[in-house]
Amino acid sequence: MAKNTFGIIGGDERQIYLARSMQEDGYEVSVCCLENARNTMGLRQTGMHSLVERCNVIILPLPATRDGCYLNTPLSNLEVRLDGDFARLFLNSRVFGGMLPRLTATSDLWRGIDSRDYYSREELVTGNAYLTAEGAIGLAVQEYEGGLGGSQCLVTGYGRIGKALCGMLKGMGARVSCSARRASDLTSIRATGCRALSYSELVNSFDIIFNTVPARVLDAQILESQRSDTLIIELASAPGGIDLETAGSLGLRVLAAPSLPGRMSPKASGELIKETVYNMLNEDRKEMV
Repeated sequence: MAKNTFGIIGGDERQIYLARSMQEDGYEVSVCCLENARNTMGLRQTGMHSLVERCNVIILPLPATRDGCYLNTPLSNLEVRLDGDFARLFLNSRVFGGMLPRLTATSDLWRGIDSRDYYSREELVTGNAYLTAEGAIGLAVQEYEGGLGGSQCLVTGYGRIGKALCGMLKGMGARVSCSARRASDLTSIRATGCRALSYSELVNSFDIIFNTVPARVLDAQILESQRSDTLIIELASAPGGIDLETAGSLGLRVLAAPSLPGRMSPKASGELIKETVYNMLNEDRKEMV
C-alpha cells in the first residue's frame, strides 16, 4: 500500500504545527491557504489544485467553515467559496475536517466524497476540552488582578470543559463552585470536593466566572449579584450563556474567549488533530484486512 501524502488546506496556527509534526514523522506534506502564517519555512506551499493532485489525504480546518459559505482561512488572503466546484476537487480524495456538517451542506457532491469529521472523535474533543480549560485559566491569571489561589471561582456547566476547569482550579487552590442542572452532575461535583449549585442558587458574588454553557444561564438576576470587579470569561459557542446587555449595563467585564486551543496552545492542538487523523486512518487499514 502506498504511503499517505497529506495536504493541509486553511486553518490557523494549529495547522502549521500539524504539518511540521507530520513532516517529522516522515510523511510528504503540502499546505495551502496558510501564506500569512509565521514559521512556514521548510513547508511546501502550493496552490489548491496542485495540492489535491499531489496528496491523497486532505485535512481541512477546525472548524472547516465558520459561516457555511467560505472555508475557514484566517491566515490567507484567499476567500475560498464552498460550492460544487470546491467539492468536486475532492471526489477522489479522503477528506478529514472539523465540524463538517456546515461544509457538507454546501453541495450534494459531498455525499459521494470520503469525508470524515475528526471533531466527532472522543480523543480530540476531550483533549481539546483540557486545552480550553488550560487556556481559560491562563487568561484568568493574565486578566484578574488577584491570585487564583483562594479566589472564589464559579464554573457554569459540568461538561468536558467544566470538569477540566474544576479539577485544574481546585488544584491551584481556588475555592470552586460549579453549577449544573442534572442531579447526577451535582453529585459528581460534590464528589470532587467542589461546591455544587443549581442555577437558582447562584445568589452570591464570585471573583471569576467561567461560562461553558451555550445557552443563557447567567441572567440579569445572577449578574446583578456580582461585584463590579467580577471577571467573566465566556468559553461557550454562540450565542453563549451570558446576558451581555445586562452585563454591559452593570459595567461587568466579560471576555469572549473562543477557540482558545488554536490561540494559546496551537502546537498541542495540532498534535491532537494529527493523532486523531492517524487513529482514523489506522482503523481504516484494520477494516480492510
